[in-house]
Amino acid sequence: MQLGKDIAAVVTGGASGLGEAAARTLAGAGCKVAIFDMNAERGTAVASDIGGTFCACDVSEPGSVDEALATARAAHGQERVTVNCAGIAIGMKTAARKRDSGAIVAHDASAFQKVVAINLLGTFNVSSKSAAGMLEASPHGKDGERGVIVMTASVAAQDGQIGQAAYAASKGGVLALTLPMARDLSKDGVRVMTIMPGLFHTPMFDTLSDEVRQALADSVPFPQRLGDPAEYADLVRTICENPMLNGTGIRLDGALRMAPR
Repeated sequence: MQLGKDIAAVVTGGASGLGEAAARTLAGAGCKVAIFDMNAERGTAVASDIGGTFCACDVSEPGSVDEALATARAAHGQERVTVNCAGIAIGMKTAARKRDSGAIVAHDASAFQKVVAINLLGTFNVSSKSAAGMLEASPHGKDGERGVIVMTASVAAQDGQIGQAAYAASKGGVLALTLPMARDLSKDGVRVMTIMPGLFHTPMFDTLSDEVRQALADSVPFPQRLGDPAEYADLVRTICENPMLNGTGIRLDGALRMAPR
């Protein structure tokens, strides 16, 4: 997919972190970018900065996704690029003893459900609805490509740590979606790829102490540092522009393999 002014893009979770970096990179390549996010203040500011459009969106709610897509398409036309970055994480063991009483409790089911609803179902909601619109679009370029969908999993999809049952399951589901979705859409020229980031310096890391951040950075074999969101965004652009990248996940992790804890 040749990026440029005739290409519309949607980025979920585009108000901060990896999503913001992707939105800025796509806008820098000339694309018309719609940011889907729950943070209206930050999302509006980023959209204004890049000449894009902000759409309030709860990716876990199909109706909210429909409304956001309608707004984005009214502003920019049918999206040809969709990048899924919206997600949450919690830390909770499958079953554990309470520190205060010693009572054994199972993982909170509603917390597990919420993580899956946003990370997995939300990714599917946006991707499937975006794909439906792409299939209505005319073929683009020499290969007759209609669109590119980039999903974001995590190295936790393969290296889930202690306390990551919900997060790892949701991200493993995203990774498992990649090939069948790509196969479903292949005859109509829509590609699907997933990125599995390792340790990236997103706003979540700003809540950690310098010592903890450094320890995490030191755990990455090479380069021995936290990833820059711009490096994630660069891979998004590469995926968009290389038509042979389809139907698989790419680890973006500096050779990191997460330990059990």
